Amino acid sequence: MKAYRTDGSGRPDGLSVSEVEAPEPGHGEITVRIKAVSLNYLDLKVIAGSFPGGRTGLVPLSDAAGEVIASGPGVTLFRPGDRVVSTFFPRWLAGPITDEARTAIPGSTVEGVLQEIVRFREEAVVPAPEHLDWEQAATLPCAALTGWQLLTGPRPVLPGEIVLVQGTGGVSLFALQFARAAGARVIATTSSPAKAERLLGMGVEAVVDYRQIPEWSDEIRRLTGGKGADHVIEIGEAGTLQQSIRTATVGAQINLIGRPVGAPPVDPAILMAAMGVTYRRIGVGSRADFLAMNRALSALQLKPPIDRRFGPDEVFEALRYFAGRGQFGKVVVALS
Repeated sequence: MKAYRTDGSGRPDGLSVSEVEAPEPGHGEITVRIKAVSLNYLDLKVIAGSFPGGRTGLVPLSDAAGEVIASGPGVTLFRPGDRVVSTFFPRWLAGPITDEARTAIPGSTVEGVLQEIVRFREEAVVPAPEHLDWEQAATLPCAALTGWQLLTGPRPVLPGEIVLVQGTGGVSLFALQFARAAGARVIATTSSPAKAERLLGMGVEAVVDYRQIPEWSDEIRRLTGGKGADHVIEIGEAGTLQQSIRTATVGAQINLIGRPVGAPPVDPAILMAAMGVTYRRIGVGSRADFLAMNRALSALQLKPPIDRRFGPDEVFEALRYFAGRGQFGKVVVALS
């Protein structure tokens, strides 16, 4: 079978391709023919060699959908022919995450899914929602489940509340859909009129172009009659934390995605304490969370927004395109 591995070059498409022996399932294991994968910004860091703990020669990517082709002794959850989706934390089954579960991230610290056949522990995958095709299902493990946490954390979204999402990446657009399904009002920031139009088409109440209005927190305050947002999806790496805090209403929750960049001139802890704002780092979710999200996706018939689909021979093109960071939604690659 064909497998892709990081080559240590530091390029966004720095991979080598080789033919390797296809794996056989052991006790409690299944093998899955990968039909599609989706890309996350974490994957670019791993391939470029900037992710802590990553290594040259690793099979990258965490998110995939595929068909079970064989099962080993003791397998009870799946059988050949089943459609499944990988999990971002394969050892996090339910409840709070453990230190041991945090150490195993496919495509980052252990072998990933950018290969034609992958061997999984049976509990490391979940059934794919029936209404989604392979590429759509492949978008779920990281971005969708992270967006789902907006609804299921210690301060769930309630009908009529105001949710602010930043940009048009996968997490923000999934959070938008889930917030709308919960009856919330959604405001978004973006960088272009074309993206603003598409966001409005997805049910966003108002869009602020942060290139035209750099101090967008003031504009969002104005749009909400001075109230501010009840929930904020803070991308972190965009250097927007201080504005997110200024956007938040009293008692709001800021949901951090990624890692905060750039120290604001005022200590964020002081700003948040003054407003009674909760600051919460979202870390994807457990297998149990994934199953709950998939039930909601199926009940609501929600489909992920996909920016572009690439074919089996376009892995390198997909990575270069994704590195441009101009997409609206997810970028996916059909492997078979």
